[in-house]
Amino acid sequence: MTPVTTTTAPVLVAGIGNIFFGDDGFGVAVARALAAAPPPGARVLELGIRAMHLAYELLEPHELFVAVDCVARGGAPGTLYVIEPELGGATERAPSAHGMDLTSVLSTVVALGGRPPPMLIVGCEPGDLSPNIGLSAPVERALDDALALVRDVVAARLAARDIPDQEYAP
Repeated sequence: MTPVTTTTAPVLVAGIGNIFFGDDGFGVAVARALAAAPPPGARVLELGIRAMHLAYELLEPHELFVAVDCVARGGAPGTLYVIEPELGGATERAPSAHGMDLTSVLSTVVALGGRPPPMLIVGCEPGDLSPNIGLSAPVERALDDALALVRDVVAARLAARDIPDQEYAP
């Protein structure tokens, strides 16, 4: 089969979070590491807190959106999670310039006439969200496992779908 050239990869992986609040920078750290060698079939973006940028990216068709972020669920710091959120409860809130609220981002996508793709969150339990730059030791130790987990999630999704071979430009 001859590959189809497109600018949209089947999977969008977005590293989100605020690097000025310790472990909240987890998603950004993962995106930076993945950018050197993105998972096959995925486009990786380091978005930080740029909610509107993410909303516009999600207007493009994707088979899956993987958000990588810190997620407090009560586990030990550095614990990794794969979460499939309920997307039906989006509200009419506008994205904030000072943070990233995925519900608001998805509402903006809908308000702009788009349809959000299926979404998974690869999250890490934070240990320190105080104002500082840098990840806590347990979250830093979880980075390699998080990279492997994102790659596994993308590969599993693409293997479960009949997606033709594509070449895409970042």
